[in-house]
Amino acid sequence: MLYTFSKADYAPRELADLLARLTTQDAVLLWQDGVLLALKYGDYFVKHSSQVYLFEPDIRARGLSALIQQKNKSFNRIQMPQLVQLTTRYFPQLAL
Repeated sequence: MLYTFSKADYAPRELADLLARLTTQDAVLLWQDGVLLALKYGDYFVKHSSQVYLFEPDIRARGLSALIQQKNKSFNRIQMPQLVQLTTRYFPQLAL
């Protein structure tokens, strides 16, 4: 399953519960304002860092490139072609 996070205002408990359900067959996409979660709750995602993808155009649009690179080096930063690959590889998608 592909979990997509497009907002930055999830409750910590809700976010922890959602991430606890992840399996090795799942992936997480942080895009739109969801890229802020990598800074706000980066520790929540570290356990699954190989499965976490941040959409690079949204990072740049918010001026967060250097800050995210400094704080969360282990997350995968992707462009549109890789995003399309994620949507075809992981099905279904749960937009949160």
